[in-house]
Amino acid sequence: MKSIPITRTGILLRPDPARVLIRPFNPTTEQRAFRMAARVVALPEDEVRRILGLVLAEFGERHLKTSEFLKRRFDQVKVYLATDQKLSEEREMLLAAYFTHEYSLEAAALFNPSIVPHPEQSDLPPGSLRFVLSLRATGEGHISSITFRTGMLDAGGNITINEPTRYCLEPAQVPNASYNRKLFERELRELRLAGDFTRQLLQDLPDSFTFEELRAGVTRAAGQLKAQNQEIETAARKVLVLAQSNYEVRFAPDSRLSERVLFPVTPSQSNGIEDARFVRFQNEDGAWTYYATYTAYDGKFILPQLIETPDFLEFKFVTLNGPAVQNKGMALFPRKINGQYAMLSRQDYENIYVMFSDDPHVWNSTQLILRPTFSWEFVQIGNCGSPIETDAGWLVLNHGVGPMRQYCIGAFLLDRDDPTKVLGRLREPLIKPNAHEREGYVPNVVYSCGSLLHGRRLIIPYAMSDYAATFATLQVEDLLAAME
Repeated sequence: MKSIPITRTGILLRPDPARVLIRPFNPTTEQRAFRMAARVVALPEDEVRRILGLVLAEFGERHLKTSEFLKRRFDQVKVYLATDQKLSEEREMLLAAYFTHEYSLEAAALFNPSIVPHPEQSDLPPGSLRFVLSLRATGEGHISSITFRTGMLDAGGNITINEPTRYCLEPAQVPNASYNRKLFERELRELRLAGDFTRQLLQDLPDSFTFEELRAGVTRAAGQLKAQNQEIETAARKVLVLAQSNYEVRFAPDSRLSERVLFPVTPSQSNGIEDARFVRFQNEDGAWTYYATYTAYDGKFILPQLIETPDFLEFKFVTLNGPAVQNKGMALFPRKINGQYAMLSRQDYENIYVMFSDDPHVWNSTQLILRPTFSWEFVQIGNCGSPIETDAGWLVLNHGVGPMRQYCIGAFLLDRDDPTKVLGRLREPLIKPNAHEREGYVPNVVYSCGSLLHGRRLIIPYAMSDYAATFATLQVEDLLAAME
């Protein structure tokens, strides 16, 4: 294989344990919660003021709007009070503080990046591009969330990363987010939840409904069937969990992008939002939508899902449906091909497939396009992000796993009009872990979730051994010329 000149930039994004998120703390049992609340209620008022003053002095500057968070948190935990007696504002905030903690998002790792053009490209020097970098941040309990950085590429391909603030914040959930009844019915069938209970539920729901309308419908359907048994209770719980997996959130407009964190909030995500592959998708009307495929993990099962955002301020989380929605590593093409959405996937943990659909939320069939062929990828192959359109075809970076479970990054090329056709691929790895990259949380791994073409230069952000992230750059012509 012809040698490919590649530049490792030396940029290093390390996990920063000082970036902490203020989050609800939930005791293991309700009995503990009631006892905690009773202890706070029993404190003298002057002691309440003293302790709260210490809390705000120690933690108030570590977060944005700490007092506002504690006031909102009190509304969530006041159910543990054994009295309806009105409490002072100071006691309410102190009680909330006992049900709150800090979570260090990046305490363990900051890795698996993807890069897309920033929605805002004004006031830049000629030939420059502003970008958004998403990263998988992992903290206590190996819980993964999505965090962001911003930066700029100049005309020469030089990379500048903006320094993030120390603050981190979660979005507010959008009230009254709506659900489509026909799509929801299809999801219930695919989850094998179709039955008397769900039929009774769906017939009373409008074409578009909110979560509260669904909750009321669940109660109503159970009552109409006049049977409170374990089967109905299980079905009702699963229906609500499915709905909770489809939700919308919104960040404060005055927040910086690097402060925004997408932290797990649903049962299916409870152990992590993993390996988001962001892509800027061009709609048929010329407008842009940012999509990200990611893996939801609840500690036992993985579930491929989708994020949609127009601006990185509002995000919609959507479950993917259809028999082809399996396994990790789904990556959406950045535009329709022959009138259909296209997606790379890996249903069998081993090979790369392509699939097509009229609906980005529903995927029914797959076509195998690539198998492990070379010694450095005998264990498995998978994509390293969404395909990149070039004059020669769809350029796809991929990972391959070889002996000693070493992950390397390679590449292959697909036909622009028919991406089931493989036009070429690298025989040898493009990026292999070097001596500075092989030590980390998971050793001997280089991995990316999405790259960017800037002019004729390919910008590859990649993770080093599931611990930190860096960048490499190369000329795309050199890469294409090396393919067989």
